[in-house]
Amino acid sequence: MRMQWNWRLHVSAAFNAKAKVAMSRFEPGTSISYEKLHENINIVRKRLNRPLTLSEKIVYGHLDDPVGQDIARGRTYLRLRPDRVAMQDATAQMAMLQFISSGLPKVAVPSTIHCDHLIEAQIGGVEDLKRAKEVNQEVYNFLATAGAKYGVGFWKPGSGIIHQIILENYAYPGVLLIGTDSHTPNGGGLGSICIGVGGADAVDVMAGIPWELKCPNVIGVKLTGSLSGWTSPKDVILKVAGILTVKGGTGAIVEYHGPGVDSISCTGMATICNMGAEIGATTSVFPYNHRMKTYLNKTGRADIAALADEHKDDLVPDKGCKYDHVIEINLSELKPHINGPFTPDLAHPVSEIGAVAEKNGWPLEVKVGLIGSCTNSSYEDMGRAASLAKQALDKGLKCKAAFTVTPGSEQIRATIERDGFSKILRDVGGVVLANACGPCIGQWDRKDVKMGEKNTIVTSYNRNFTSRNDANPATHAFVTSPEIVTALAIAGTLKFDPETDYLTAANGEKFKLEPPNGDELPARDFDPGQDTYQHPPAESGSVMVDVSPTSTRLQLLEPFDKWNGKDLEDLQVLIKVKGKCTTDHISAAGPWLKFRGHLDNISNNMLIGAINIENDAVNKIKNRLTGEYGGVPDVARHYKANGLSWVVVGDDNYGEGSSREHAALEPRHLGGRVILVKSFARIHETNLKKQGMLPLTFADPTDYDKIRPDDKLSITGLATFAPGKPLKGVVKHGDGSQDIITLNHTFNENQVEWFHAGSALNRMKELQ
Repeated sequence: MRMQWNWRLHVSAAFNAKAKVAMSRFEPGTSISYEKLHENINIVRKRLNRPLTLSEKIVYGHLDDPVGQDIARGRTYLRLRPDRVAMQDATAQMAMLQFISSGLPKVAVPSTIHCDHLIEAQIGGVEDLKRAKEVNQEVYNFLATAGAKYGVGFWKPGSGIIHQIILENYAYPGVLLIGTDSHTPNGGGLGSICIGVGGADAVDVMAGIPWELKCPNVIGVKLTGSLSGWTSPKDVILKVAGILTVKGGTGAIVEYHGPGVDSISCTGMATICNMGAEIGATTSVFPYNHRMKTYLNKTGRADIAALADEHKDDLVPDKGCKYDHVIEINLSELKPHINGPFTPDLAHPVSEIGAVAEKNGWPLEVKVGLIGSCTNSSYEDMGRAASLAKQALDKGLKCKAAFTVTPGSEQIRATIERDGFSKILRDVGGVVLANACGPCIGQWDRKDVKMGEKNTIVTSYNRNFTSRNDANPATHAFVTSPEIVTALAIAGTLKFDPETDYLTAANGEKFKLEPPNGDELPARDFDPGQDTYQHPPAESGSVMVDVSPTSTRLQLLEPFDKWNGKDLEDLQVLIKVKGKCTTDHISAAGPWLKFRGHLDNISNNMLIGAINIENDAVNKIKNRLTGEYGGVPDVARHYKANGLSWVVVGDDNYGEGSSREHAALEPRHLGGRVILVKSFARIHETNLKKQGMLPLTFADPTDYDKIRPDDKLSITGLATFAPGKPLKGVVKHGDGSQDIITLNHTFNENQVEWFHAGSALNRMKELQ
């Protein structure tokens, strides 16, 4: 069956007044075809002659060539046809600049831009949004006009966070969606395969080119029992992160299954999938069930729920399907967790965190509690937090810590305002911020502590890398559920277990907080709030997209140079990185977000957060041409100006974290040719390939120790560069000695052509 979206015909009677707004959010021709999915699944199942996991069904169901595609988990590259593309404003700038460079007139698949990253949290939602619109007017105008010109829907600032908007409007069971943000997997809570990518990948899909993905392994997480009391969906992924670590999911899709699934709400499943990015997973997914059906019905998509019911067998795993690895979690025994600091996989039961913090010298006082974000901003999340706040207020208490609330969307904001949750959260001491990413991505003008001051914050976010939220490397950030954040903000200390510990009421009475409670969905329909969506016009010939040549925030792209046909000789080691190096270290966010559309200006933050193994310093490396020390971008620019190409040497899981392709664009722009590490995070490795870089790994990880910060490196064997064939590295030391090392890569035939052409975009133009 094939269905065209028709909101006027299918919305509930109570939702009819909002039908026009809802209908406008879908581009002409947006459709859903379960028939095609079913056909492809059957082709592949017969070829493989075995039961399929749910993730295999959806992924293989979107193969460009289900008959001829070579399929082997963890080995072959799949050519896929995603249904949709979504881009947040910080990454959409570069993605749209690249699409403009392609010369194509319109996008080939439904696509949207979401303005959520550029709004800084400072005072409160209304004031911060107003200021953001003024400060970012040039960028918003570029994105709005580029969207109109090329057929891309535009969600205005204030509409909400991309992942919440996708869940409310675009995700559905069986869809394959790619998004230019690492937390795109949030949509897995609605039975979708939603994968975070770099902007160049989005350009491929928008251009109508089959999109490549290495055939994922599948990790099964079997859930038994049921959630209750203080335990929440967030605790599931916090537990899984502790088991698998930040790289345990690399190259795999995490598929949840088992009888415990039904005890989790649809938005709770989304929370779990969202934070799967923190274990390096390609994405995460839940099977279609009645909780998803309820959510679809409540968000005006009963027609899709009816179709999903008809095709349910294709939206759940086959009986007897095999997983590459299985984890089992009994939800009835799971306890509330809190992870951190400095890494999202350092898991602790809440009952133990006080003692652990004391032992490690982590500050016990909670300075700020922050709830919301793309990970935990559902109606249920806000209701459960408000139920705790109400208990405190009834006892005459307010939060001892500062407290902020970030609604995930305009719809959530309007609904919790209508239903009184916002007032309760404000009354207990909270500040309701704009419907945007805010402090979660470093957009936080924090004033309560000085830079370098050691302090603790607790958040319901997903990521807690050093300096992530407030740019202060001394901030100890812990990740937990909204209800635990609220309880700890009320108590003001990590040394508080709400399941066992007592608070003191204003009258001196001792009392315990009752376990949180909150409705999964509003009893009344959602209030959609203000209409913040701009539909692309049918005719866009007269639309002008302006990029001023004098702009400091936007810059048209120039093609990178092609490979010259020779080996890479005498690359200077720019920096040998020590330890964890995330995309935040490679291309910081926060105040740098304003330059995301200007490659040269944003390149001034390249690797300024990485630790130099030579001196344990940040952004201080030796210029081998002058003998002086300088910032990493400055030395890189000096090398480039003098015709000296360079290499970065790194450790394990290099490039974990956000999908930001700027972390790949900047090294290429400043003269880098090779990134050589022990292992890569998936998205970053692909981003580097897309920009014509050589991401290489040590065949023997101990060879990392052979490279000295003042070495030069030659890469040989490029004349016969081919899939599965290692390259050779000649490490030239300052004392005249050499080491020969073997270097592995994961390039396939198409990706080798990207390298030859200088970038994937260059290759696309060659093929036009």
